[in-house]
Amino acid sequence: MTNFLQKIIAKFLNSKMVFNNPYLNIRDINVKNNKCFEEATIGEKSKFYEQAEVINLQRNKGNIRIGLNTHIRGTLLLFAHGGKIDIGDNSYIGFGTQIWSANNIKIGNDVLISHNCNIIDTNSHEENYLERQESYRKMLKKGHATENVNVKSAPIIIEDHVWISFNVSVLKGVTIGKGAIVGAGSLVLKNVEPFTMVAGNPAVFIKNLL
Repeated sequence: MTNFLQKIIAKFLNSKMVFNNPYLNIRDINVKNNKCFEEATIGEKSKFYEQAEVINLQRNKGNIRIGLNTHIRGTLLLFAHGGKIDIGDNSYIGFGTQIWSANNIKIGNDVLISHNCNIIDTNSHEENYLERQESYRKMLKKGHATENVNVKSAPIIIEDHVWISFNVSVLKGVTIGKGAIVGAGSLVLKNVEPFTMVAGNPAVFIKNLL
């Protein structure tokens, strides 16, 4: 086998490892033309990976701010009628994780959020079925609404050094305190005290971490 052919095969195998197995390789694979950079403000040494997506329906990149040396593999979304996402330094957003904001989501420093999590600060739709039906029909015709009529939302705060394991959902109005751990598969409906572990559906106190 020639050296040229060996190099081609090695290059193919390496690309398959990076893109099909996103948990295995934490190297710099930023894509220069990645649309993510056009939709968010990002600090030095932070990275959007191939799987990452930014959907900024406001077209205001200042409303999505990412600090230094933070790695993003999931999706960041701002609704057209409002929302902000602020992620600190040295944090990680896992593959398949969805962070959607119509109000305000603040994620601190050194936060680890695993894969397939949902962090959403809004109900997304009206509670009244007639309002919900009408809004949906309007969206299909005219696109996402630029004004919020009657959809409930509340800020989410995730403080420094939090670890959120895989398949966790965090709903509107929740604060997760510094150093807390949220166990896999949990549904977080209420505030989590600093340096505690919670788990379950709904999430309940498991133990203190200090």
